[in-house]
Amino acid sequence: MALKNTQYDTIMREYYRKQAENKRRQDACIQDACTSVPGLSKIDGLIAALSVEQARKLLDGDASALADLKEQIAILGDQRKTLLRSQGYPEDYLEMHYTCPDCRDTGFQGSQKCHCFKQAVIDLLYTQSNIRDILAEENFDTFSFDYYSEQIVNPATGLSALATMQKLVTECKEFIRFFDQIPDNFFFYGETGVGKTFLTHCISRELLQSAHSVIYFSAFELFDLFSKTTFGRGDDISELQQMHSYIFDCDLLIIDDLGTELTNTFVSSQLFLCINERLIRKKSTIISTNMPMNIFRDTYSERVFSRISSNYRIRKLIGDDIRLKKKLEKNLTSPNLVVN
Repeated sequence: MALKNTQYDTIMREYYRKQAENKRRQDACIQDACTSVPGLSKIDGLIAALSVEQARKLLDGDASALADLKEQIAILGDQRKTLLRSQGYPEDYLEMHYTCPDCRDTGFQGSQKCHCFKQAVIDLLYTQSNIRDILAEENFDTFSFDYYSEQIVNPATGLSALATMQKLVTECKEFIRFFDQIPDNFFFYGETGVGKTFLTHCISRELLQSAHSVIYFSAFELFDLFSKTTFGRGDDISELQQMHSYIFDCDLLIIDDLGTELTNTFVSSQLFLCINERLIRKKSTIISTNMPMNIFRDTYSERVFSRISSNYRIRKLIGDDIRLKKKLEKNLTSPNLVVN
């Protein structure tokens, strides 16, 4: 489904804003470097003069003019990099730095919409501003192992809660590092408050910052959308249908708190469809749930369980309820706390 004109204009205005902002940043860098680095302006002047001279030759029929120009500009470009390095500047200090290098902040690669444009559509059709606010607080920079105990041990693995999370964080960072090369999936399960959602937030932030398209849904929100698109309910069914297609094709889909929705045969069939379709398209998915594996299998059918057990890294998180710990810490440090 096509975007409405107003929606398209909203997205494109943001691209124009990014272009203008990055151009201002480049102009400021050029002015700074030309003031601070002796000889830099002279090299830029030589490059400009060469371009005019070689263009004149090209118009006069000199077929070798373009190749000569490229060679001479390359030499001068190396001299410019050397000058910048000598004054403590990075080699690419004068170059334009794009928010999305793939489309150079135009939203398009050739005639095709860029992946960043698709994420912009996702953000517009499915309000993720609250998620983005959360990601500013919950990420690998703010992650702490201090909440995980060495005394709580998983008898199946022999690993403590701390060792389990240390190993899992390493896996998640590898998942991010090789995201574009190796399609992979995670299934996190465990008691409430052990860090499943926080970990998905950490992964989301890293991938969003590297210009990947990420959709984050609670299980209730996801199946509510599937219900509306399947049965034709909703104020703007065309927008819902467009979001429905993005669910199957985004770079990463996160389904959080599976099991909190009202589960029935429709939900089970839609979950299978979603999982299976994304596996076929080699798209990564992360699912989190509080349900033990045996109850999950009985709730969502054997075929759903089979797809997940065969294609997902199933990881059990253990430990204390971190949300409760943080709440208690906040209460203890509150200046308004009255102790009787």
